[in-house]
Amino acid sequence: MPTEPLSQKEIEDRLRELPGWTLEGDRIARAYRLPTHFAAAAMAVHIARIQDELNHHSDLTLGYNTLALSVNSHDAGGAVTEKDFDLAQRVEQIAPAHGAR
Repeated sequence: MPTEPLSQKEIEDRLRELPGWTLEGDRIARAYRLPTHFAAAAMAVHIARIQDELNHHSDLTLGYNTLALSVNSHDAGGAVTEKDFDLAQRVEQIAPAHGAR
């Protein structure tokens, strides 16, 4: 059964709970700065593990000491759903351990 898209108001309300996350088109997104390239790569691997656990995969872009995520739900036609916010919250929980800001 597909996940239901969130309304614009629901997305805006949920984004208030996740500082640093924004709505970019049909996705929620966040960029992190990390102390080193290795820290950024380690965080990317940690996120990949979370994505596999949730069976929900985002776009990840790894830079020298940056990591950017862009998330929406393919099973909801590319809309933003509760699944996207679940993933974002999990990423926020692990970010401090990697030195992300």
